[in-house]
Amino acid sequence: MAQATFGGGCFWCVEAAFEQLDGIESATSGYAGGDTDTPTYREVCSGTTGHAEVVQLEYDPETVSYEKLLEVFFTIHNPTTRDREGPDVGSQYRSAIYAHDDEQLELAESFVEALEAEGGYDDPIVTEIEPLETFYEAEQKHQNYFEKNPNDAYCSMHAAPKMEKVRERFAKQNA
Repeated sequence: MAQATFGGGCFWCVEAAFEQLDGIESATSGYAGGDTDTPTYREVCSGTTGHAEVVQLEYDPETVSYEKLLEVFFTIHNPTTRDREGPDVGSQYRSAIYAHDDEQLELAESFVEALEAEGGYDDPIVTEIEPLETFYEAEQKHQNYFEKNPNDAYCSMHAAPKMEKVRERFAKQNA
C-alpha cells in the first residue's frame, strides 16, 4: 500500500470523490500544512492554524497509480482559486498536494507543469506542492461524512456531483 494526501476544498467532498476509485483502501479526512499541533476542526475553520483540510488516501499502486490520483484530484476541484473551493472560502480550503516522498513531489510538479503547458485552465494553477510534514486525523464525526449523511444539503450540492464526475470519468480505467 502507498499513501497520498490532497487538499481541494472541504474534505467531505474530496474524501467521497476519491472513494469512488478502485484501489482506494481508505480515505481519511484530516489536516496538514499548518503550525498548530493536534488542531481541531473548529481551530482549522477559524483560519488561524495554517492547516488545510485534506484527505489522506491509502491506495494500491498496482490498481491505481499516483498519476491517476493526480488526474482525479485536478478533475474534482478548481486549482486556480486561491483559498477557495466553491462556497468555501479560507486558507483551510486551499488546493494543496502534500507529497509523501521525493517521487510524489516530482510527479506532482511535472503534472502541474504539463497542465499549464496544455492551457487547460483560463487562470494559473495555484496548487501548493510541498512535502508532508505531519498529518492530523480529523475528528471521527468528519470521517465518511457523506456516507453517514447522504441527505445533507451541502453534500448533495457539492460532494455528490464530484462523486458522479469520478464515476463517469474514471470508472474501470484506474491504473
